[in-house]
Amino acid sequence: MEWGWDNARALIGIALIFAIGWLLSERRQNFPWRIVLGAVGIQFAFALLLFGIPPVRDILFRANVIVDGLQEATRNGTSFVFGYVGDNQAASEIMTGDAPPLFFFQILPVVIVVAALSAILWHWHILRWITKGFAFVFRKAMGLGGATSLAVSANVFMGMTEAPVLIKPYIKGMTRSEIFILMTAGFATIAGSVLVIYTTFLEGVMANPLAQLLTASIIAAPAAVAMAMTMVPETTDETERAHEPDFEYESTMDAFATGASDGLKIVLNIATMLIAALALLWLANAGLGAFPQVNGEPLSIQRILGWIFAPLMYMIGVPWQEASLSGSLMGIKTVLTEFVAFIELGAVPEDAMEPRTRIITAHAICGFANFGSIGILIGGLNIISPERRDTFLELAWKTLIAGTLATCLSGAVVGALPVQLFTGGTG
Repeated sequence: MEWGWDNARALIGIALIFAIGWLLSERRQNFPWRIVLGAVGIQFAFALLLFGIPPVRDILFRANVIVDGLQEATRNGTSFVFGYVGDNQAASEIMTGDAPPLFFFQILPVVIVVAALSAILWHWHILRWITKGFAFVFRKAMGLGGATSLAVSANVFMGMTEAPVLIKPYIKGMTRSEIFILMTAGFATIAGSVLVIYTTFLEGVMANPLAQLLTASIIAAPAAVAMAMTMVPETTDETERAHEPDFEYESTMDAFATGASDGLKIVLNIATMLIAALALLWLANAGLGAFPQVNGEPLSIQRILGWIFAPLMYMIGVPWQEASLSGSLMGIKTVLTEFVAFIELGAVPEDAMEPRTRIITAHAICGFANFGSIGILIGGLNIISPERRDTFLELAWKTLIAGTLATCLSGAVVGALPVQLFTGGTG
C-alpha cells in the first residue's frame, strides 16, 4: 500500500490540532496526556479494526445494501401517502430518462423511517448494548464517568439533542467539563437518521459511503472527548462524577411512535434550514458577483471559504492543489450546514477530486458543528436541563471550535493511513 508525505503530514496535523486546542484551553497546565493518547489510539484502532481486517471490511463494504433496503421501504410508504409524487411516477411519465428524486417527498422521509427503527432497536436492547459497548471502551481508555461515556457513545448513532435525553436526570449534577464533552460529542458526530441521507449523496462518487460515514462518526467520538478535555480540563475526581443511567421506552409501540415523531421534527428542521441556507448562499454569491473576478473566476462564498480553510485541510493530509476545494466544503459545513456540504461534495465531479481527498473531506465534514446547530443544541439542552442554561451558553462557541477540530482529527486519521485501506484496494 502506498504511503508518503501526504500521510505523514496528517500525523503532524493531529499534533497541530491538539496544539490549537491547548492554546484555547482554560487550564493549559492540565493538558490531559493520557486521554489524548488514548483517544488517538482508539481512533486508529477502530479504523484498522473496521477496514484492516478483511472479513470485517467485507461486511462493512456490503452495508450499502442496508441503505438500498431503507430507501425501498421508505418509497413504499411515500408512494402510498404522496401518490405519484412519492414514487416519481408522474415525473417519469413526462420526462425522458430517469426523473431526479423529489428531495422532500422521497429522500427526507428516510429520516422518519430510520428514527423509528432506531427507537425500536433501542427498546429491544440491540442498539442499547452496542452503545454500552462503546461506552465501556471510552470509560476504560479515557476515564469518563458512566453517564458521560453513555451519552458520548449514543451520539454515534443518535442526534445531538436526542442523546442527552438518555442521561437527563444526571445533567444537572455533571461537571463543567462533562457538559462540554456532551456538547462537543454532539457536534462532532452525526445522527443515524441523517447518515443514510448523506450516503445517498455520495453514492457513485465515493467508495463505500455508508461504511465511511459510519466510521467517521465512530472515530470522531473519542476525538471529541479528547478535544473537549483539552480545552476544558476536568478537575473533579472520577469517583464523584455521574453514573450510568438506563433510558427506557414504555413499549415497542411507544418507541415506534416517539421515534417517528422525532423523525418528522428532524425532517421539518432540515427542510427549513436548507431553504434558508441555500437561499442565503445564492444571495451572497449574487452580491459577490458584482466584484471584479479573481484569477479569471467570479468571487463566491465557496471560493473565499476555500482560501480560509485550505491550510487546515492541507495539514490533515489533503494535497495542496485540492486544499481550496476541500476547504470550501469545510467552510460551507461550518457557516451553513453539513447537509449543504454533503450535497456539494456529492456534486464534485470525479475528475475534480482524488478519491483519497474525497474520503478525508467526507470525514472532516461529518459532524453537526456549524453556526445554525448552536441554537438547536442550546435550545434542546435548555429543555432537558434548564437549570444549567448559563453553562450551556458559556460553552456554546467553544463547542463549535472543539467539534470542528474533532471532525478534522477524524479526517487526519484517515489521511495518515493508506487510501487503499478504505477503498478496498482501489484509488
